[in-house]
Amino acid sequence: MAHGIVDVARAAGVSTATVSRALRGLPNVTESTRQRVLRAADDLGYVPSPSAASLATGRTRTIGLISPWVSHWFFANVIEGAERALRAEGFDALLYTFEVERGARRLDLDPGVLRRRVDGVLVVGLPLEPPEIATLDELGYPLVFVGPGAPDHVTVGLDDVDTARRAVAHLAGLGHRVIAHLSGEPDDVLAWSPAVRRAHGWRTEMAARGLAVSAGLEVHGHFDVAGGRASMHRLLDARPDVTAVFAASDEMAMGAILAIRDRGLRVPEDVSVIGVDGHQMAEVLGLTTLAQDAWDQGATAATMLLELLTGAPVPRDVVFPTTLIERTSTAPPGGIG
Repeated sequence: MAHGIVDVARAAGVSTATVSRALRGLPNVTESTRQRVLRAADDLGYVPSPSAASLATGRTRTIGLISPWVSHWFFANVIEGAERALRAEGFDALLYTFEVERGARRLDLDPGVLRRRVDGVLVVGLPLEPPEIATLDELGYPLVFVGPGAPDHVTVGLDDVDTARRAVAHLAGLGHRVIAHLSGEPDDVLAWSPAVRRAHGWRTEMAARGLAVSAGLEVHGHFDVAGGRASMHRLLDARPDVTAVFAASDEMAMGAILAIRDRGLRVPEDVSVIGVDGHQMAEVLGLTTLAQDAWDQGATAATMLLELLTGAPVPRDVVFPTTLIERTSTAPPGGIG
């Protein structure tokens, strides 16, 4: 089986962006890292495909980048990582965002805005309906998803179920028995959505530990601070017995912490909170989180898309790890260490 740049990155223990820089002799790579990459490439028999920057004329040298937001932490970091990787190969990014309003159905994707304007498409953090995926496929461009994937498409992201289970396991290991979950949008029901998969992971780990997923323990926080704060208030009204909360994003977790403080309660003495992301503000708030490298996910997805343009093989799914970072927002019930 032919090996691609992602395989080399895994073997060398570096990012795909670092592999690309090392193999092209660019700066900002230490000599020891460069040699490790070269050895890994040699061991795997990897031969870099011709640079995407030197592809035949007639291409737009532009990649379409579809995302619902640019202001949220995950999206901003993925977009920056992708844009940097594209720029290194002489490509531009055409950003196409949706107007997503809470409580309103978003507009359907219109592929016409991309036709004849791009060479490939990156979809960032947007769970698309099957008809929308089909319209993108009909464009005939290489297509890579970051975060919410789609069946039988190249996807870069997390094992959301495992990440959620580890978050719940951390709280249960501290002794919590009533663990709530702040999820995403209430109408986000696609099986490949991170919100759906993280909620599934929460339920699975709760069941595995003999913990009840009873009424009122799952609320929707819309993946932002304001939504997390409002949903945490609803949760505390409905379930004052909750001692721990797993939020599907750090921004929702931050909102939850604000709501807990609004009530005159303490974190973690009264309620423990854990999130997912590794947001730069998490350390300021002492937030325990499952951290991910969103920037490198963007760079990896962009590099893979350029590999597809040159006909090189890429894996169907690239799964990034998450790292548990324990801070002061989680503790045993009552905050007793």
